[in-house]
Amino acid sequence: MSIMLYHPLNTLKPITDNIWIADGGLIHMAVGMFKIPFSTRMTVARLQNGDLWCHSPIAPDEKLLDQIDQLGEVRHLVSPNYIHYAHIAAWKKIYPQAIAWASPNVRERAQSQNIAVTFDRDLGSTPPSEWASEIDQHIFQGSRIMQEVVFFHYADKTLILTDLIENFETDKMGLFWRWVMKLAGNADPDGKAPLDMRATFTERDSARDSLAYITAWQPEKILLAHGRYYLENGTAELKRAFRWLK
Repeated sequence: MSIMLYHPLNTLKPITDNIWIADGGLIHMAVGMFKIPFSTRMTVARLQNGDLWCHSPIAPDEKLLDQIDQLGEVRHLVSPNYIHYAHIAAWKKIYPQAIAWASPNVRERAQSQNIAVTFDRDLGSTPPSEWASEIDQHIFQGSRIMQEVVFFHYADKTLILTDLIENFETDKMGLFWRWVMKLAGNADPDGKAPLDMRATFTERDSARDSLAYITAWQPEKILLAHGRYYLENGTAELKRAFRWLK
């Protein structure tokens, strides 16, 4: 296997009293002539009313769903960007009461990939009333392609990102992919957005404004969809990972 996974898979792992992650299997993303393997991860937050907020759901698994059901009722299925949505339709079938939230351009992306998924509501830079008192959000600007919705859990001072920082641990890879990730600049301990994504940020002033906005949250933790996440020194890691914007 080219990238080792974060076992145990399909298991809720507590980050705080209110937040859990669950690691899933590999996906392969076509980038140019390559199909790059990515480990997958979702984040689950339990809101004060007991509702569950599920960010970038991984492939549903019976063991994982049993654990989810013990936490509370799934009410929100969140696509944080236009390439993190593939399993929302499957989760919606299991939890029809949940609201499926669309990130910018995700509907068009799903249609182009012939993936059938229906979204109920759109995400913006203002959090909806369902979680506004507990989780803030912002659409990170500046890219001509990628508009990722980033989230901040107030009580736990936790920033939740998807692809704006990737932090692959190269000791979990074969030699070829180790070289590729280091070349792309998204390898631990200096993880960041990969080189091809950074190249799409042509409106640097807008991106800097977005960075200033999320840095002002002063996160202590940063959760990522791919690779090693940060349980301490979150604000310092954020500034390090985005130094390419200077």
